[in-house]
Amino acid sequence: MSSTIWWIRRDLRLADNQTLQAALQQSEQIIPVFILDTKLLASRYIGEKRLAFLLHGLRSLDSELRKRGSRLILRQGNPLEELNRLVIESGAQNIYAEPDYSPYAVRRDTHVAKKLRVAWTGSPAILPPGLVTKPDGDPYTIFTPFSRAWKSLFSPEKIAFIPAPESISTPENLASMSVPEYPALPDYVSFEASEEEAARRLNSFTQEINPKIESYATNRDRQDLNGTSQLSPYLRFGLISARQVAATAWSAYQAAENPEGRKGAEIWLNELIWRDFYIHILYHYPQVRRENFRLPHVKWDNRPEMFQAWCEGKTGYPSVDAAMHQLVISGWMHNRSRMIVASFLTKDLLIDWRLGEEFFMQHLIDGDPAANNGGWQWTAGTGTDAAPYFRIFNPVSQSLRHDPNGVYIRQWIPELRSVPDKYIHNPWKMPLEIQKQVRCMIGVDYPFPIVDHNIARDRALRAYGKPVNRPV
Repeated sequence: MSSTIWWIRRDLRLADNQTLQAALQQSEQIIPVFILDTKLLASRYIGEKRLAFLLHGLRSLDSELRKRGSRLILRQGNPLEELNRLVIESGAQNIYAEPDYSPYAVRRDTHVAKKLRVAWTGSPAILPPGLVTKPDGDPYTIFTPFSRAWKSLFSPEKIAFIPAPESISTPENLASMSVPEYPALPDYVSFEASEEEAARRLNSFTQEINPKIESYATNRDRQDLNGTSQLSPYLRFGLISARQVAATAWSAYQAAENPEGRKGAEIWLNELIWRDFYIHILYHYPQVRRENFRLPHVKWDNRPEMFQAWCEGKTGYPSVDAAMHQLVISGWMHNRSRMIVASFLTKDLLIDWRLGEEFFMQHLIDGDPAANNGGWQWTAGTGTDAAPYFRIFNPVSQSLRHDPNGVYIRQWIPELRSVPDKYIHNPWKMPLEIQKQVRCMIGVDYPFPIVDHNIARDRALRAYGKPVNRPV
Protein backbone atom coordinates (compact mmCIF):
# COMPACT_ATOMS: atom_id res chain seq x y z
CA MET A 1 0.00 0.00 0.00
CA SER A 2 1.24 3.50 -0.81
CA SER A 3 2.20 5.64 2.17
CA THR A 4 2.47 9.38 2.65
CA ILE A 5 4.08 11.18 5.57
CA TRP A 6 2.03 13.92 7.19
CA TRP A 7 4.72 16.07 8.78
CA ILE A 8 2.92 17.88 11.60
CA ARG A 9 4.35 21.18 12.81
CA ARG A 10 1.80 23.89 13.63
CA ASP A 11 -1.34 21.95 12.70
CA LEU A 12 -2.13 19.69 15.67
CA ARG A 13 -5.67 18.94 14.53
CA LEU A 14 -7.73 16.61 12.40
CA ALA A 15 -10.60 18.94 11.45
CA ASP A 16 -10.22 21.52 8.67
CA ASN A 17 -6.67 20.39 8.00
CA GLN A 18 -5.85 20.98 4.33
CA THR A 19 -2.51 19.21 4.63
CA LEU A 20 -4.04 16.06 6.07
CA GLN A 21 -6.79 16.13 3.46
CA ALA A 22 -4.24 16.39 0.63
CA ALA A 23 -2.24 13.49 2.09
CA LEU A 24 -5.38 11.33 2.37
CA GLN A 25 -6.19 12.00 -1.26
CA GLN A 26 -2.68 10.97 -2.24
CA SER A 27 -2.23 7.67 -0.39
CA GLU A 28 -3.99 4.76 1.26
CA GLN A 29 -1.82 4.99 4.37
CA ILE A 30 -0.89 8.11 6.31
CA ILE A 31 2.09 8.40 8.65
CA PRO A 32 1.40 11.27 11.09
CA VAL A 33 4.78 12.37 12.41
CA PHE A 34 5.87 15.13 14.75
CA ILE A 35 9.59 15.77 15.23
CA LEU A 36 10.84 17.37 18.42
CA ASP A 37 13.52 19.55 16.85
CA THR A 38 16.58 19.51 19.10
CA LYS A 39 17.66 22.93 17.86
CA LEU A 40 14.35 24.47 18.89
CA LEU A 41 14.38 22.63 22.20
CA ALA A 42 17.77 24.23 22.93
CA SER A 43 16.70 27.72 21.87
CA ARG A 44 16.86 30.54 24.40
CA TYR A 45 13.32 31.39 23.32
CA ILE A 46 11.92 28.10 24.58
CA GLY A 47 9.18 28.44 27.18
CA GLU A 48 8.46 25.69 29.70
CA LYS A 49 4.71 26.30 29.79
CA ARG A 50 4.52 26.50 26.00
CA LEU A 51 6.48 23.26 25.69
CA ALA A 52 4.14 21.62 28.21
CA PHE A 53 1.13 22.86 26.23
CA LEU A 54 2.64 21.45 23.03
CA LEU A 55 3.32 18.05 24.60
CA HIS A 56 -0.18 17.88 26.05
CA GLY A 57 -1.50 18.81 22.60
CA LEU A 58 0.52 16.01 21.01
CA ARG A 59 -0.83 13.55 23.54
CA SER A 60 -4.38 14.68 22.75
CA LEU A 61 -3.75 14.39 19.00
CA ASP A 62 -2.38 10.88 19.45
CA SER A 63 -5.54 9.94 21.34
CA GLU A 64 -7.76 11.23 18.54
CA LEU A 65 -5.68 9.41 15.93
CA ARG A 66 -5.97 6.15 17.85
CA LYS A 67 -9.75 6.47 17.85
CA ARG A 68 -9.50 6.37 14.07
CA GLY A 69 -7.14 3.42 13.80
CA SER A 70 -3.97 5.50 13.52
CA ARG A 71 -1.36 6.84 15.93
CA LEU A 72 1.18 9.62 16.22
CA ILE A 73 4.77 8.79 15.30
CA LEU A 74 6.99 10.92 17.51
CA ARG A 75 10.69 11.38 16.84
CA GLN A 76 13.34 13.69 18.25
CA GLY A 77 16.38 15.05 16.48
CA ASN A 78 17.28 16.86 13.28
CA PRO A 79 14.13 17.10 11.10
CA LEU A 80 15.88 16.22 7.84
CA GLU A 81 17.63 13.22 9.35
CA GLU A 82 14.48 11.95 11.06
CA LEU A 83 12.33 12.40 7.96
CA ASN A 84 14.91 10.68 5.77
CA ARG A 85 15.07 7.80 8.24
CA LEU A 86 11.28 7.53 8.24
CA VAL A 87 11.14 7.53 4.44
CA ILE A 88 13.59 4.62 4.36
CA GLU A 89 11.73 2.72 7.07
CA SER A 90 8.27 3.18 5.56
CA GLY A 91 8.91 3.42 1.85
CA ALA A 92 6.78 6.59 1.83
CA GLN A 93 6.79 8.29 -1.52
CA ASN A 94 5.64 11.75 -0.45
CA ILE A 95 5.76 14.16 2.46
CA TYR A 96 2.95 16.63 3.02
CA ALA A 97 3.42 19.57 5.37
CA GLU A 98 1.93 22.95 6.13
CA PRO A 99 4.39 25.82 5.49
CA ASP A 100 5.80 27.85 8.35
CA TYR A 101 7.17 31.36 7.98
CA SER A 102 9.62 32.18 10.76
CA PRO A 103 13.22 32.68 9.57
CA TYR A 104 14.37 29.42 11.15
CA ALA A 105 11.40 27.48 9.74
CA VAL A 106 12.05 28.82 6.24
CA ARG A 107 15.71 27.81 6.40
CA ARG A 108 14.84 24.38 7.79
CA ASP A 109 12.12 23.70 5.24
CA THR A 110 14.23 24.90 2.31
CA HIS A 111 16.97 22.50 3.40
CA VAL A 112 14.54 19.59 3.76
CA ALA A 113 12.90 20.29 0.39
CA LYS A 114 16.28 20.12 -1.35
CA LYS A 115 16.75 16.55 -0.14
CA LEU A 116 13.24 15.13 0.05
CA ARG A 117 10.01 15.46 -1.90
CA VAL A 118 7.74 17.76 0.09
CA ALA A 119 4.35 19.09 -0.93
CA TRP A 120 3.48 22.28 0.94
CA THR A 121 -0.26 22.74 1.49
CA GLY A 122 -2.40 24.86 3.79
CA SER A 123 -1.10 27.69 5.97
CA PRO A 124 -1.04 28.80 9.61
CA ALA A 125 -2.17 32.17 8.24
CA ILE A 126 -5.65 32.79 6.90
CA LEU A 127 -4.21 34.19 3.68
CA PRO A 128 -0.59 33.02 3.23
CA PRO A 129 2.36 35.35 2.51
CA GLY A 130 2.67 36.28 -1.14
CA LEU A 131 -1.08 36.45 -1.64
CA VAL A 132 -1.74 39.91 -0.19
CA THR A 133 0.54 42.33 -2.03
CA LYS A 134 0.52 45.78 -3.58
CA PRO A 135 -0.38 46.06 -7.28
CA ASP A 136 3.37 46.03 -8.09
CA GLY A 137 3.86 42.81 -6.13
CA ASP A 138 5.66 44.36 -3.16
CA PRO A 139 4.51 43.47 0.36
CA TYR A 140 2.50 45.93 2.42
CA THR A 141 4.18 47.48 5.44
CA ILE A 142 1.19 49.56 6.59
CA PHE A 143 -1.73 47.73 8.16
CA THR A 144 -4.69 49.72 6.82
CA PRO A 145 -3.99 49.16 3.10
CA PHE A 146 -3.00 45.58 3.92
CA SER A 147 -6.33 44.98 5.62
CA ARG A 148 -8.26 46.51 2.68
CA ALA A 149 -6.44 44.24 0.23
CA TRP A 150 -6.87 41.29 2.60
CA LYS A 151 -10.62 41.82 2.82
CA SER A 152 -10.90 42.07 -0.95
CA LEU A 153 -9.30 38.62 -1.24
CA PHE A 154 -10.98 36.86 1.67
CA SER A 155 -13.96 34.83 0.49
CA PRO A 156 -15.52 33.05 3.49
CA GLU A 157 -18.32 31.67 1.32
CA LYS A 158 -15.69 29.72 -0.64
CA ILE A 159 -14.23 28.07 2.47
CA ALA A 160 -15.46 24.50 2.66
CA PHE A 161 -14.95 23.25 6.19
CA ILE A 162 -13.16 19.89 6.18
CA PRO A 163 -14.52 17.49 8.83
CA ALA A 164 -12.12 15.25 10.72
CA PRO A 165 -11.65 11.93 8.88
CA GLU A 166 -13.53 8.98 10.34
CA SER A 167 -10.61 6.60 9.87
CA ILE A 168 -6.90 6.81 9.07
CA SER A 169 -4.74 3.84 8.15
CA THR A 170 -1.16 3.91 9.44
CA PRO A 171 1.56 1.24 9.13
CA GLU A 172 1.99 -0.69 12.37
CA ASN A 173 5.71 -1.45 12.27
CA LEU A 174 7.09 2.09 12.68
CA ALA A 175 8.97 2.97 15.85
CA SER A 176 7.84 5.94 17.89
CA MET A 177 8.97 7.42 21.17
CA SER A 178 6.32 8.12 23.77
CA VAL A 179 5.27 11.70 24.31
CA PRO A 180 7.60 12.87 27.09
CA GLU A 181 5.97 13.08 30.48
CA TYR A 182 5.77 16.71 31.44
CA PRO A 183 4.35 18.27 34.59
CA ALA A 184 0.70 19.14 34.35
CA LEU A 185 0.12 22.79 33.62
CA PRO A 186 -0.45 24.73 36.85
CA ASP A 187 -4.00 25.55 37.90
CA TYR A 188 -3.54 29.17 36.86
CA VAL A 189 -2.80 28.02 33.30
CA SER A 190 -6.39 27.80 32.12
CA PHE A 191 -5.76 26.26 28.70
CA GLU A 192 -6.51 22.61 28.03
CA ALA A 193 -4.41 21.55 25.05
CA SER A 194 -6.89 19.79 22.79
CA GLU A 195 -8.69 20.33 19.53
CA GLU A 196 -11.98 19.74 21.31
CA GLU A 197 -11.28 22.57 23.77
CA ALA A 198 -10.36 24.93 20.92
CA ALA A 199 -13.67 24.22 19.21
CA ARG A 200 -15.54 24.70 22.50
CA ARG A 201 -13.92 28.09 23.06
CA LEU A 202 -14.75 29.25 19.54
CA ASN A 203 -18.36 28.17 19.98
CA SER A 204 -18.59 29.79 23.42
CA PHE A 205 -17.20 33.07 22.14
CA THR A 206 -19.35 33.33 19.03
CA GLN A 207 -22.47 31.17 19.19
CA GLU A 208 -23.78 30.58 22.70
CA ILE A 209 -26.57 32.67 24.21
CA ASN A 210 -25.19 36.17 24.79
CA PRO A 211 -21.81 35.33 23.22
CA LYS A 212 -18.84 37.44 24.26
CA ILE A 213 -18.25 38.54 20.66
CA GLU A 214 -21.33 40.80 20.93
CA SER A 215 -19.63 42.90 23.60
CA TYR A 216 -16.09 42.41 22.29
CA ALA A 217 -15.75 46.00 21.06
CA THR A 218 -16.60 47.30 24.55
CA ASN A 219 -14.91 44.70 26.75
CA ARG A 220 -11.81 43.57 24.85
CA ASP A 221 -9.56 46.11 26.56
CA ARG A 222 -10.93 45.53 30.05
CA GLN A 223 -8.30 43.70 32.08
CA ASP A 224 -10.82 42.89 34.81
CA LEU A 225 -13.26 41.14 32.45
CA ASN A 226 -13.07 37.86 30.56
CA GLY A 227 -14.04 39.56 27.32
CA THR A 228 -11.75 37.95 24.74
CA SER A 229 -11.77 34.59 22.96
CA GLN A 230 -8.44 33.41 24.46
CA LEU A 231 -7.90 31.31 21.34
CA SER A 232 -4.33 32.49 20.76
CA PRO A 233 -2.58 29.34 22.14
CA TYR A 234 -4.80 27.18 19.93
CA LEU A 235 -4.06 29.25 16.84
CA ARG A 236 -0.35 29.18 17.74
CA PHE A 237 -0.24 25.38 17.49
CA GLY A 238 -3.03 24.90 14.98
CA LEU A 239 -5.39 23.13 17.35
CA ILE A 240 -7.95 25.09 15.36
CA SER A 241 -7.55 26.42 11.84
CA ALA A 242 -7.13 30.16 11.36
CA ARG A 243 -9.37 30.21 8.31
CA GLN A 244 -12.15 28.50 10.27
CA VAL A 245 -11.88 31.15 12.99
CA ALA A 246 -11.94 33.95 10.40
CA ALA A 247 -14.94 32.44 8.64
CA THR A 248 -16.72 32.20 11.99
CA ALA A 249 -15.96 35.88 12.69
CA TRP A 250 -17.44 36.79 9.31
CA SER A 251 -20.53 34.68 9.95
CA ALA A 252 -20.97 36.36 13.34
CA TYR A 253 -20.79 39.74 11.62
CA GLN A 254 -23.41 38.72 9.07
CA ALA A 255 -25.70 37.25 11.72
CA ALA A 256 -25.41 40.11 14.24
CA GLU A 257 -28.78 41.54 15.18
CA ASN A 258 -27.53 44.90 16.45
CA PRO A 259 -24.75 47.42 15.73
CA GLU A 260 -22.81 46.41 18.84
CA GLY A 261 -22.68 42.78 17.71
CA ARG A 262 -21.56 43.75 14.20
CA LYS A 263 -18.88 46.04 15.60
CA GLY A 264 -17.62 43.33 17.94
CA ALA A 265 -17.34 40.79 15.12
CA GLU A 266 -15.69 43.33 12.82
CA ILE A 267 -13.06 44.28 15.40
CA TRP A 268 -12.37 40.63 16.21
CA LEU A 269 -11.86 39.87 12.52
CA ASN A 270 -9.54 42.87 12.39
CA GLU A 271 -7.44 41.34 15.17
CA LEU A 272 -7.14 38.15 13.10
CA ILE A 273 -6.01 40.26 10.13
CA TRP A 274 -3.32 41.82 12.36
CA ARG A 275 -2.13 38.28 13.06
CA ASP A 276 -1.84 37.64 9.31
CA PHE A 277 -0.12 41.01 8.82
CA TYR A 278 2.67 40.15 11.25
CA ILE A 279 3.11 36.70 9.69
CA HIS A 280 3.56 38.39 6.31
CA ILE A 281 5.96 40.98 7.70
CA LEU A 282 8.18 38.35 9.31
CA TYR A 283 8.23 36.30 6.11
CA HIS A 284 9.11 39.23 3.84
CA TYR A 285 11.40 41.01 6.30
CA PRO A 286 13.03 38.28 8.45
CA GLN A 287 15.56 40.81 9.76
CA VAL A 288 12.89 42.23 12.09
CA ARG A 289 13.71 39.41 14.53
CA ARG A 290 17.08 41.09 15.07
CA GLU A 291 16.67 44.72 14.01
CA ASN A 292 14.37 47.71 14.30
CA PHE A 293 12.26 47.97 11.17
CA ARG A 294 12.63 51.73 11.51
CA LEU A 295 14.11 54.30 13.93
CA PRO A 296 17.52 52.59 14.12
CA HIS A 297 18.96 55.56 16.06
CA VAL A 298 17.20 54.86 19.39
CA LYS A 299 19.82 54.56 22.13
CA TRP A 300 18.66 52.13 24.80
CA ASP A 301 19.54 52.35 28.48
CA ASN A 302 19.63 48.66 29.38
CA ARG A 303 20.16 48.83 33.12
CA PRO A 304 20.03 45.26 34.48
CA GLU A 305 18.42 46.21 37.81
CA MET A 306 15.56 47.96 36.00
CA PHE A 307 15.01 45.04 33.67
CA GLN A 308 15.03 42.64 36.63
CA ALA A 309 12.41 44.72 38.45
CA TRP A 310 10.22 44.63 35.34
CA CYS A 311 10.64 40.86 34.96
CA GLU A 312 9.74 40.24 38.59
CA GLY A 313 6.77 42.63 38.65
CA LYS A 314 8.43 44.96 41.13
CA THR A 315 8.24 48.29 39.31
CA GLY A 316 5.90 49.94 41.83
CA TYR A 317 3.25 50.47 39.15
CA PRO A 318 0.39 48.03 39.87
CA SER A 319 -0.85 47.83 36.27
CA VAL A 320 2.62 46.73 35.14
CA ASP A 321 3.34 44.43 38.06
CA ALA A 322 -0.04 42.66 37.92
CA ALA A 323 0.48 41.92 34.23
CA MET A 324 3.98 40.56 34.77
CA HIS A 325 2.73 38.32 37.59
CA GLN A 326 -0.05 37.08 35.32
CA LEU A 327 2.51 36.26 32.62
CA VAL A 328 4.96 34.39 34.83
CA ILE A 329 2.29 32.49 36.77
CA SER A 330 -0.26 31.71 34.07
CA GLY A 331 1.72 31.80 30.82
CA TRP A 332 -0.72 34.28 29.32
CA MET A 333 -1.33 38.01 29.47
CA HIS A 334 -4.25 40.19 28.47
CA ASN A 335 -3.48 42.06 25.23
CA ARG A 336 -4.01 45.50 26.78
CA SER A 337 -1.59 44.47 29.52
CA ARG A 338 0.96 43.43 26.89
CA MET A 339 0.90 46.94 25.47
CA ILE A 340 1.16 48.55 28.91
CA VAL A 341 4.18 46.51 30.03
CA ALA A 342 5.89 46.82 26.64
CA SER A 343 5.47 50.58 26.66
CA PHE A 344 6.78 50.76 30.21
CA LEU A 345 9.87 48.69 29.38
CA THR A 346 10.80 50.40 26.13
CA LYS A 347 9.82 53.99 26.93
CA ASP A 348 9.66 54.49 30.71
CA LEU A 349 12.78 52.37 31.24
CA LEU A 350 14.34 52.78 27.78
CA ILE A 351 15.20 49.09 27.63
CA ASP A 352 15.63 47.39 24.26
CA TRP A 353 12.41 45.74 23.05
CA ARG A 354 14.42 42.62 22.14
CA LEU A 355 14.92 41.84 25.83
CA GLY A 356 11.20 42.03 26.44
CA GLU A 357 10.42 40.01 23.34
CA GLU A 358 12.70 37.22 24.52
CA PHE A 359 11.25 37.26 28.05
CA PHE A 360 7.75 36.98 26.63
CA MET A 361 8.76 34.02 24.47
CA GLN A 362 10.17 32.30 27.54
CA HIS A 363 6.85 32.54 29.36
CA LEU A 364 3.93 32.84 26.93
CA ILE A 365 1.94 29.74 26.05
CA ASP A 366 0.85 31.50 22.87
CA GLY A 367 4.35 32.84 22.18
CA ASP A 368 4.53 33.21 18.40
CA PRO A 369 7.60 34.70 16.66
CA ALA A 370 5.58 36.86 14.26
CA ALA A 371 2.90 38.21 16.61
CA ASN A 372 5.30 38.67 19.51
CA ASN A 373 7.85 40.54 17.41
CA GLY A 374 5.18 42.63 15.72
CA GLY A 375 3.57 43.59 19.00
CA TRP A 376 6.82 44.55 20.64
CA GLN A 377 8.07 46.64 17.73
CA TRP A 378 4.65 48.29 17.39
CA THR A 379 4.68 49.44 21.02
CA ALA A 380 8.36 50.41 20.94
CA GLY A 381 7.65 52.57 17.90
CA THR A 382 10.33 50.81 15.86
CA GLY A 383 8.21 48.47 13.73
CA THR A 384 6.09 48.54 10.61
CA ASP A 385 3.08 50.79 11.02
CA ALA A 386 4.13 51.24 14.64
CA ALA A 387 2.62 53.38 17.36
CA PRO A 388 3.86 56.98 17.07
CA TYR A 389 7.03 57.73 19.01
CA PHE A 390 5.10 60.06 21.34
CA ARG A 391 2.54 57.40 22.29
CA ILE A 392 3.83 56.55 25.75
CA PHE A 393 1.29 54.76 27.90
CA ASN A 394 0.69 56.26 31.32
CA PRO A 395 0.51 53.13 33.54
CA VAL A 396 -1.83 54.83 36.02
CA SER A 397 -4.34 56.25 33.54
CA GLN A 398 -4.30 52.97 31.61
CA SER A 399 -5.13 51.11 34.81
CA LEU A 400 -7.91 53.54 35.74
CA ARG A 401 -9.46 53.12 32.31
CA HIS A 402 -9.15 49.37 31.85
CA ASP A 403 -9.30 48.08 35.45
CA PRO A 404 -11.35 50.82 37.13
CA ASN A 405 -12.05 48.97 40.38
CA GLY A 406 -8.64 47.31 40.65
CA VAL A 407 -10.04 43.79 40.26
CA TYR A 408 -7.19 42.72 37.96
CA ILE A 409 -4.56 44.29 40.23
CA ARG A 410 -5.90 42.59 43.34
CA GLN A 411 -6.07 39.22 41.57
CA TRP A 412 -2.38 39.23 40.69
CA ILE A 413 -0.83 41.31 43.49
CA PRO A 414 -1.94 39.83 46.83
CA GLU A 415 -0.18 42.48 48.90
CA LEU A 416 -2.47 45.16 47.43
CA ARG A 417 -5.77 43.35 48.01
CA SER A 418 -6.75 45.46 51.02
CA VAL A 419 -5.72 48.79 49.51
CA PRO A 420 -8.72 51.14 49.08
CA ASP A 421 -9.97 51.80 45.55
CA LYS A 422 -8.80 55.40 45.82
CA TYR A 423 -5.16 54.27 45.96
CA ILE A 424 -5.16 50.91 44.18
CA HIS A 425 -3.74 52.39 40.97
CA ASN A 426 -1.13 54.59 42.67
CA PRO A 427 -0.51 53.11 46.14
CA TRP A 428 2.53 55.33 46.77
CA LYS A 429 0.05 58.18 47.34
CA MET A 430 -1.60 56.28 50.18
CA PRO A 431 -1.20 58.11 53.55
CA LEU A 432 1.03 56.35 56.04
CA GLU A 433 -1.85 55.77 58.44
CA ILE A 434 -3.83 53.91 55.78
CA GLN A 435 -0.75 51.91 54.81
CA LYS A 436 -0.56 50.71 58.39
CA GLN A 437 -4.28 49.92 58.51
CA VAL A 438 -4.20 47.77 55.36
CA ARG A 439 -0.79 46.29 56.25
CA CYS A 440 0.81 47.38 53.02
CA MET A 441 3.79 49.60 53.68
CA ILE A 442 5.10 51.15 50.49
CA GLY A 443 8.79 50.46 50.20
CA VAL A 444 8.45 47.38 52.41
CA ASP A 445 5.46 45.27 51.35
CA TYR A 446 5.17 46.84 47.90
CA PRO A 447 7.86 48.90 46.14
CA PHE A 448 7.94 52.58 45.43
CA PRO A 449 7.83 53.36 41.66
CA ILE A 450 11.26 52.74 40.19
CA VAL A 451 10.86 55.75 37.88
CA ASP A 452 8.72 58.87 37.76
CA HIS A 453 6.54 58.43 34.67
CA ASN A 454 6.52 62.11 33.71
CA ILE A 455 10.30 62.39 33.89
CA ALA A 456 10.69 59.05 32.09
CA ARG A 457 8.36 60.21 29.33
CA ASP A 458 10.45 63.30 28.62
CA ARG A 459 13.63 61.21 28.62
CA ALA A 460 12.07 58.78 26.13
CA LEU A 461 11.09 61.58 23.77
CA ARG A 462 14.66 62.89 23.85
CA ALA A 463 16.01 59.39 23.22
CA TYR A 464 13.74 59.07 20.20
CA GLY A 465 15.15 62.39 19.00
CA LYS A 466 11.96 64.38 19.36
CA PRO A 467 10.88 67.46 21.37
CA VAL A 468 9.55 66.78 24.84
CA ASN A 469 6.45 68.98 24.49
CA ARG A 470 4.56 66.71 22.11
CA PRO A 471 1.15 65.39 23.24
CA VAL A 472 0.79 61.96 24.78
